[in-house]
Amino acid sequence: MPAATRSGSARKVAVVGVALSDCGRVDDATPYALHAQAARRALADSGLDRDVIDGIASAGLGTLAPVEVAEYLGLRPRWVDSTSVGGATWEVMAAHATDAIAAGHANAVLLVYGSTARADIKARRRTSNLSFGARGPLQFEVPYGHSLIAKYAMAARRHMHEYGTTLEQLASVAVQARTNAAANPDAMFRDPITVDDVLDGPMIADPFTKLHCCIRSDGGAAVLLVAEEYVRDCASEPVWVLGAGEYVSHTTMSEWDDFTVSPAAVSGRLAFERAGITPGEIDVAEIYDAFTYMTLVTLEDLGFCEKGEGGPFVEKGRLLRDGGLPTNTDGGGLSAQHPGMRGLFLLVEAVRQLRGQAGDGQVRRPDGSLPELAVASGTGGWFCSSGTVVLGRR
Repeated sequence: MPAATRSGSARKVAVVGVALSDCGRVDDATPYALHAQAARRALADSGLDRDVIDGIASAGLGTLAPVEVAEYLGLRPRWVDSTSVGGATWEVMAAHATDAIAAGHANAVLLVYGSTARADIKARRRTSNLSFGARGPLQFEVPYGHSLIAKYAMAARRHMHEYGTTLEQLASVAVQARTNAAANPDAMFRDPITVDDVLDGPMIADPFTKLHCCIRSDGGAAVLLVAEEYVRDCASEPVWVLGAGEYVSHTTMSEWDDFTVSPAAVSGRLAFERAGITPGEIDVAEIYDAFTYMTLVTLEDLGFCEKGEGGPFVEKGRLLRDGGLPTNTDGGGLSAQHPGMRGLFLLVEAVRQLRGQAGDGQVRRPDGSLPELAVASGTGGWFCSSGTVVLGRR
């Protein structure tokens, strides 16, 4: 059922504005400037006046994330959200914003993000980090030195052991993402790669070589959600939020029941149930892909294939723009952009696909029509959290 219904209100919620800031290599902007650039572009895309915005959701910047960003943007919101659960943040925030709008606590909520993760390292304003901290439960893992990448690698190895998933199958995820990126002029990397290119790259964390891992870029994104009564004043076709779900699993690896099951198994089920549709009806999937294994296991957990069948499922071009399940159609975090937390970019691409605004990367149904339904599923931490949002033109 629609998210508005589960909140006890008949108000439907639509995405009416989406945009990216400059992305890729951006050496001359601050994270605040990228927030502002993306926000201005999303507002222009909606055709609405900035005065309608009475809610803001932001995370990852400043001491008081949404407060500082709101002040920088010249906004005085009556509803805010600073939920921070890693890459899943933006899908979780979209769920919260949808509920708030449906319940009448806000009318128009801006989700906005910006990061100069790449530029900061190049300029030595920051360094790479091995861990997220050494307090609380993490104190029992940090002394052993396994990084975030190593945790994903451990999970991938377990899937390979349990189900016979191969390195070639994982590599094919990166190859298809790069093929999709070739049609996206804003993608950071567009040159084709092969399975052998992925397998022969430098080892990062066994079994992940470099091309199994997301790129590091700069960039920002913004999404504007509004109550249904604002849609008639918008410049773009609305995309409706049909259902959303969220779930958190663990923070220490010892508390993760099964390395082969991600929290999307719960968030996805909730989102599809609330939307009143099945995975088989989805036309486009935008899935968080910091590593190739994330794409594969999330496809399983969202219900696009059975557990353990992700390897065969991703083979033979199924994830390509003209494949059986077009996935990460902009090139994803493996090829397009990945400025720290990429969840908001998934929503932008899903909306553009449903509107028919993806240019050469546009997905078409077998009869030539535009896609009707899309899912965006973000993952945070090391499979610690998940948020899934189902979007539709109907």
